[in-house]
Amino acid sequence: MKKIFLIVLDGLGDRPNSELHGRTALQASYRPNLNKLVREGQGGMMHPVSPGYRTGSDTSHLSLLGYDPEEFYTGRGPFEAMGLGMTVLGGDVAFRANFATVDNDGVVQDRRAGRITIGTDRLAESLSFSVDGVDFFVKAGVEHRAALVMRGEGLSDQITDSDPHEPGLKVKEVKALSAEAKFTSDVLNKYLAIARKKLRENDINVQREMEGKAPANELLVRGAGQAPSLKPFRDLFGMNAGCISGIPMITGICRLVGMTSVPVEGATGRLDSNFQAKFEAAYKALEEFDFLIMNIKATDVAGHDGDALAKRDAIQRIDAAMGGIRKILDNTVVCVTGDHSTPCAMKDHSGDPLPILFNTNGIRRDHARLFDEISCTNGTYHITSGDVMKILLQLSDRAEKYGA
Repeated sequence: MKKIFLIVLDGLGDRPNSELHGRTALQASYRPNLNKLVREGQGGMMHPVSPGYRTGSDTSHLSLLGYDPEEFYTGRGPFEAMGLGMTVLGGDVAFRANFATVDNDGVVQDRRAGRITIGTDRLAESLSFSVDGVDFFVKAGVEHRAALVMRGEGLSDQITDSDPHEPGLKVKEVKALSAEAKFTSDVLNKYLAIARKKLRENDINVQREMEGKAPANELLVRGAGQAPSLKPFRDLFGMNAGCISGIPMITGICRLVGMTSVPVEGATGRLDSNFQAKFEAAYKALEEFDFLIMNIKATDVAGHDGDALAKRDAIQRIDAAMGGIRKILDNTVVCVTGDHSTPCAMKDHSGDPLPILFNTNGIRRDHARLFDEISCTNGTYHITSGDVMKILLQLSDRAEKYGA
C-alpha cells in the first residue's frame, strides 16, 4: 500500500483576468512541476461538494477528507476556534471572527482592519469577559482573524451573523432563528456593544488612529456553530494522518478528526508563507504518516484581494517549491487541487469547478497536458470533492472491494 499526500491550494480556481490578457492565474503562471505531474499522471475537473455550489473552505475540506458536509457541518466557528487551540465544550457556541474597521455610524470601512498584524493578541485579551452569566472567550488568529467562544446554559447556534460580509454596509444586529435562540442573540448583542466600546478605547487602536492606520474597532462574528461529532479519520480509513496548515480553521477540522498537526516555521497562511519549508516538512512527515493533507492559503488571499498578478506569482512560487516531489512518487500518491475557486474578478468564492491531478509511479496516463482550468477538462476525472478520497484509496491500493 502507498501513502497519500493531498495538496490543497486554497481558492485555486480562477476566471479570465484582463491583467493577465484573458488568462486565469494558473494559465498565466510558469508551473513546470504541476504541468509535469498532470502530464505524467491523471487530470480532471472537480466540483467542490456539488456542481454550482459556492462552498467555503470548511465545507469543501470536510468533503475532500471524506466527511459529507451536509451531514456533519455545523458552522465554521468551532473549527476556527479549535484550530487556534481553544477548548470548545459540549453546549458552547463558537464563531469565526474578524477585527474590522467601522465608522461612527457602524458602517464597515474595512473588514480586515488594514490586515492588522500587530497587537491583535492584546485586543483579544480585552474581549474575554462575562455577560448575563455567559462567558466569552476571544483568541486572535492570523492577521485580522480571530475566534469567539460563548459558554453558558441554554445557548443555541441558531442565530445570524453580525458581519455584513462586505464593506459599505452597517454591522448587523444578531437575530435569533428560533425561539430557543432568543437568549443567545440578546446576550451576544449586549456583549458586542461592550466589546465595541472596549476596542475603541484600547491603546492599540488609539495609537493606530494617531498613525493614520485603520483601527481594529469592531469584532465581526459569523459562522455560529457547535462542534460536530466526527468519526476519527483513522477509524474511517485505517490511516495514521497528519496536517500542515497555516490557517487555524483547517487545523481545527484536522484535529477534530484526530489528525496530528505538523508545525512548520514560516508557515504564515499569507502570501509571504515559506512554501519550501512546508514541502520539506511534508516529505519528512510522510515518513511517519500514511496520509498527509497540506493547505496553502496564499492563492486564496490573492483571490480575495482581487490581485491576479499576486495569485499568478504565488502559484509560481508554490510550483518552484515542489521541485523535489518526484522523489516520493514511488511509494506515495500525490493529489493536487483546490478547495474552491476564488476568482480575482469576484474577490470571493464562486461555484466554478477547478482542476485536479493525481500522480504516482505506475499510474495510467490520460490526455491532460497542462494543469489549469481548461486543459484539465481533457483528463480522466469529472468529479466532486466527495469522490477524492475514494480515488486516493484506490490509487494507493487501500480500497475495499465492492461486491464479490
